[in-house]
Amino acid sequence: MVLRGGAMTNTEADLQVSFGYQCNDKNNNMGLSGVSKGVNIPHQNKKIPKTSSFTCLSGAALSANATLANTNILNGLIGEEILPEWDSPNSFRRVPSSPTLSKLDMLSSSLQSTISNLSCSPSYHSDLFENDSLLFKPMSAPSRSEGFLGTMELQVAGGAAGEDRVQAVCSEEDGWLFCAIYDGFNGRDAADFLAGTFYDTIAYNLNAGAPLLCSLDKNCDDLNQSQLDNKPESTKQFQQRVLDSLEGALNQAENDFLCMVEQEMDDRPDLVSVGSCVLVVLLHGNDLYTLNLGDSRAVLATYDGSNDINWEKDLKASQLTDSHTLENEIEKARIIQEHQDDPNAIVMGRVKGKLKVTRAFGVGYLKKANLNDALMGILRVRDLRSPPYISTQPSLNFHRISRNDHFVVIASDGLFDFFSNEEVVMLVHSCITDGTSTDPAKFLLDQLVSRAAKTAGFSTEELKSVPAGRRRKYHDDVTVMVIILGTNQRAVKASTRV
Repeated sequence: MVLRGGAMTNTEADLQVSFGYQCNDKNNNMGLSGVSKGVNIPHQNKKIPKTSSFTCLSGAALSANATLANTNILNGLIGEEILPEWDSPNSFRRVPSSPTLSKLDMLSSSLQSTISNLSCSPSYHSDLFENDSLLFKPMSAPSRSEGFLGTMELQVAGGAAGEDRVQAVCSEEDGWLFCAIYDGFNGRDAADFLAGTFYDTIAYNLNAGAPLLCSLDKNCDDLNQSQLDNKPESTKQFQQRVLDSLEGALNQAENDFLCMVEQEMDDRPDLVSVGSCVLVVLLHGNDLYTLNLGDSRAVLATYDGSNDINWEKDLKASQLTDSHTLENEIEKARIIQEHQDDPNAIVMGRVKGKLKVTRAFGVGYLKKANLNDALMGILRVRDLRSPPYISTQPSLNFHRISRNDHFVVIASDGLFDFFSNEEVVMLVHSCITDGTSTDPAKFLLDQLVSRAAKTAGFSTEELKSVPAGRRRKYHDDVTVMVIILGTNQRAVKASTRV
């Protein structure tokens, strides 16, 4: 698909995923085709719909790894029946929201059909597994009028690039946007599992018990955090319940995935080493929630100043997520503290000599001894004294969008191998203010390829000619989404594929 004016970014032909979305304008025009056009961030005399606090979204992903889509897990259910309903790598498309969460019904039925043959013991979240797992609950979902994320029609986009999975789900009608990046490693099975089920698992958890109503508190739209703290308890309870539901959904998904691994590891012992980092951003009205596990990041660009003379100087980068790696001294100290009886908890800068990340989804062989025992030879971890070594406890964050918040960049760690948070913000800012038709997500990937090529001593064209697999030597799989926030009142211009 061609950008406005026929221009094409240098990396566009290499992109595995490239999509965009523009909120309804005052003429009720919604960008859902493959045609690119300029997107205006609202001027003071132009308002976006009251329920929506973002103007547009762009996403793009570039692969470096050669990986098999090993989605024959659960007899091909994830890859053949569930993922095709979600994937739309080149544009958003409308899909009906299932009133019965049929995807989770299928998953639950498949797991239950062989549960009696498993030694599928609960993981270290045993209380959550017993009470909340999909394996032991019917999957009836609340109706649209009853629950949060329960709209009748969704706009979805997403796909795979190497071992990365990206997903965006939007209901402009009800004022929310769900974005997720699943950065898989040692294979794509865990990322595929999350892409096929995690959105529905979150929706189910949000509405379990008393439904979490999705009507927005319009009286709170312009309040800052200190004012919000003085609002009735119900508002803060709503926010906390969203965060608790995100965490509960992650624990539930983890338990279901590891149970599935136990079910299939005799035929596919490699599944015990497959894992994924997780980054979820949920924008509901002016409330922005994040959940992360691993080293993907969400970075907020905010204007830190009252004058408009030098916007670039006033623009600040704030990381909304924590980095769960051994480079984070807090995480390193936690690993040492939790495994005091194991002098080899960290070897060669990796947890048990295997992973740089300290928290991740899946990777069962570093969490349960019986899963580690499924591996042979050098793949098996010797002396697994005190599992789990990799945590599934996520970092959770809430941020109230203000008029000074400009955009959010959501990306897998491959982007930050080459750019700091501040550089990423400045690049996006330059892209959306230069008046051209460049898409901000694709622009970032274009800049990354250029820098990776320069670092390797190649031309950009030489690097692009390196095949997947070998290309991983020069950069990782990279997934990026850029959300332009609609509460900002400064007159700047962006463009995206919509």
